[in-house]
Amino acid sequence: MQVHLNRKNQAVHFEASSELSTVKVNIDGSESIGGEGKGVRPMELILMALGSCSVFDLTTILQKQRQEIEDIEVIVEGKRRDAVPNIFTAIHITFLLKGKIDEVKAYKAAELAVKKYCSVHDMLAAGGVDITYSIKIN
Repeated sequence: MQVHLNRKNQAVHFEASSELSTVKVNIDGSESIGGEGKGVRPMELILMALGSCSVFDLTTILQKQRQEIEDIEVIVEGKRRDAVPNIFTAIHITFLLKGKIDEVKAYKAAELAVKKYCSVHDMLAAGGVDITYSIKIN
């Protein structure tokens, strides 16, 4: 796998692309280093990666269990240490599910999705990040 970052201005705005997709992602730094709010920050991308990796598997597992999913929303919150580098110390994923979904099946599916199948989880956890999750069904 390979990604390419292309500088878009004289500051820290880059456009990222991947050999696996034609989609471009705009990435920018904080204002303190010249960022202009033209893209997401790298640490936000990590939270997005964890949330998307987990919800892809959660969705697939629930569908295989014949659960009727009307909608899924994911909120990922990260806490970072004060010392530089400001790595994540804890991340919490909240899955907001809507539909006819059995609560026991949803929790089992989330356990598998987050802790067994999500490679992003495993990389972060191996680095000492405490990752938790919760589910809310409406």
